[in-house]
Amino acid sequence: MVSATIGHGPGQILRIIRAVLRSDIVIAWFASVYGAFAALIAALFGKRSVIIVGGVDVAKEREYGYGLWLSPWKSWLVANALRRADKVLVVDESLKHDVVERAGYGGDNIEVLPTGYDETVWYPIGKKEQVVLTVAAVQTMERFMVKGIDLLIETARKLPEVTFLLVGVERELIGGTTLPPNLELIPPVGQTELLSYYRKSKVYCQPSRREGLSNTLCEAMLSGCIPVATDVGGSAKAVGEMGVIVSPNNPEELSDGIRRALLMPQRTGEQGRERIISLFPKSRREQRLLQLMRDLS
Repeated sequence: MVSATIGHGPGQILRIIRAVLRSDIVIAWFASVYGAFAALIAALFGKRSVIIVGGVDVAKEREYGYGLWLSPWKSWLVANALRRADKVLVVDESLKHDVVERAGYGGDNIEVLPTGYDETVWYPIGKKEQVVLTVAAVQTMERFMVKGIDLLIETARKLPEVTFLLVGVERELIGGTTLPPNLELIPPVGQTELLSYYRKSKVYCQPSRREGLSNTLCEAMLSGCIPVATDVGGSAKAVGEMGVIVSPNNPEELSDGIRRALLMPQRTGEQGRERIISLFPKSRREQRLLQLMRDLS
């Protein structure tokens, strides 16, 4: 039997304790304060635990005030949970180094298990347009900076002849900044509408200053987009030679990369789709998770 506990606030503490006591194995998706607490309670009562690290949970970006590792008590709690978990799963090799550095241990319990993607959900239809798409769920200024949205806006100004679509950023975060006329800001949308944006856009731009393994990057590539991404986290591995990788925090390189991607033949996007299917199949992740549950039972 599988049960899930989702929520936030002080009241979740009792729910987590009750859920742990009813369970044989505890799985925490993200090394958050709640996830760490669940893993530590599991250890206290002799239960097995798995913590899945996605990227934001090992962030420590002082310049942007981003990441729970900037908090002494939160970092202490999460570090102890990571060290005591039976298994820590990270979606990219770069995050293994981050976990070891943040939690200060050898990392013998860490395994790289990339996110899996369903190619039957994300797939291209129709002709691509000369459009550059970026998708980012952004509700805070800290995340705005980490996702490189300021760099995207600057890049759009450098390429006035190119149409940019930006999906998911709250309008108030733009403040008094005047957006370039070639950049359209679109509020958060559901999966069906998001897929329609992936399908129409020839280029997908990921200007992040920090990433784990970007879901939107991989979804876009499955949908036939040619990627232009900064060299952070697992982006270079995902893109390979089927797009353009640029230095982070460099709008000049980003602009040049977008120009190059717009001139690439569409078969590059088709090859990128095949790359994601090969590297990150959903079935491979499912099988490993099931085997891990059997091993820990």
